[in-house]
Parts: sequence; C-alpha cells; structure tokens
Amino acid sequence: MNILEGKITTIRTHGSVSLVTLQIGPVFLNTIILETQDTASYLKQEHLVKVMFKETEVIIGKSIDLLVSIQNKVTGEILDIEKGALLSKVIIDTVIGTIIAIITSDAAQQLQLKVGEHVTAMIKTTEIMLSK
Repeated sequence: MNILEGKITTIRTHGSVSLVTLQIGPVFLNTIILETQDTASYLKQEHLVKVMFKETEVIIGKSIDLLVSIQNKVTGEILDIEKGALLSKVIIDTVIGTIIAIITSDAAQQLQLKVGEHVTAMIKTTEIMLSK
C-alpha cells in the first residue's frame, strides 16, 4: 500500500459523495469518497490526512504528451524494478515521496522500463483512500 501524507485543500459535495482535493508537497491529487463533512470528522479543509492507494492501482506512462482522463499524475525517476514471472514491482522516486507500482511483467517489457528513466505515475480518482 502506498501511504503518503497530504493536506485537504478543497471539498466539493453532492449528496453523500465528496470530491476532495489534496496537496502533497507541490502536487495536487483528487479523490472521490463516499463521505461528507457531516459523516467524516477528518474531512475538513486544511486537515492533514493519510493518502493511500494500492500498488496495483498505479498506472505507468512514458509519454509526457499522453492525453488520458486520469487527473492524478506524478512524474518521477525509476529507482528499481523487480521483475517476476508475471508481475513486476516498479519503485519510483517522486517529489511527493516514493511510489510503488505493480504491473504485469509483459507491460514492463513492452514499455522497456529502465532504472533511471523518468515516467509518470497515474492514479484514478476513485482509487485513492483517505484516513486520519
């Protein structure tokens, strides 16, 4: 599990769903959660929260000009690649901390990932969890 610390900057709510914007260092990430300020005590502007997402929910891209609907993007340098028969673990150093991605070894080979290479880690808005 990737665990970072972020500060809540904005909260937009409709019904029982909130779109929360978080600041982690110089980067802003968004998450959709099934909580509101009325149902979650930690959900307040300026509050520090744990920002969590599974390694299997990190998508890796190599093209800076890649147009995708994923808003949460962080660039970084590959520190290490642990290749397995089916899955590979990619460790990326970013301005918000180390992010670990688990992707198929076929995808790692197709992307021709190398240690020292710059990539973009992307996380879907629906895959980020918050905690106190």
